[in-house]
Amino acid sequence: MTAVTELLLLSNSTNHGAPTLAHAPLAEFYEGREVRFVPYALADHAGYAEAIGAAFARAGAQLRSVHTEPDPAAALRAAEAVWVGGGNTFRLLRALQRLDGLAAIRAAVADGARYGGASAGTNLACPTIRTTNDMPIVEPAGFAALGLVAFQVNPHYLDPVPGSVHMGETREERIAEFLEEDEPENAVPVVGLREGGWLRVSDGAVTLHGSARVFRRGVEAEECRTGPLSP
Repeated sequence: MTAVTELLLLSNSTNHGAPTLAHAPLAEFYEGREVRFVPYALADHAGYAEAIGAAFARAGAQLRSVHTEPDPAAALRAAEAVWVGGGNTFRLLRALQRLDGLAAIRAAVADGARYGGASAGTNLACPTIRTTNDMPIVEPAGFAALGLVAFQVNPHYLDPVPGSVHMGETREERIAEFLEEDEPENAVPVVGLREGGWLRVSDGAVTLHGSARVFRRGVEAEECRTGPLSP
């Protein structure tokens, strides 16, 4: 029997003026499980693991980083819970591709491991990383991600500023460009998840905490608030 998929997908790790992950329901989500941390979205793996470990400790949760393991993929495959930290999504994806970490995480989740992430870690849960905000500082072997959900997320979503004289694209315009491409990977909804918000996924049912704007090809964007979400 296939295990129930349990996901916690945050827009961001830190709210302004608050400690890292203070807004995240870590203890409630992980329920005492030992969490394996994926630090590859930042260059300083040890420093990152120490900072996120302290945040988990404040929440009463236990965290161990896989970068210290001789075989990180094996550690991920055997995990009962995973947390993927934010940073650069391209760096994160390339590192996991090289470690065979994507298949390991998918297998663990299929066996019942709980998956959580913020920002880049949320992007990684999607079918692809095509709706990340990050600069492609490295070149991964393709953009396919974990595919734990059937929709895309744009973390840190920002609304257009009325009257702004900035001539760059708004986030809404970039998402529209994603949706207009005639490729199967682009024909999926995009959840523009604002700062402080998260998605709780349980056996396919999605609950939004906070606010988001949902974009679908060919229809007007939908404004959504805390409650059930149907991307």
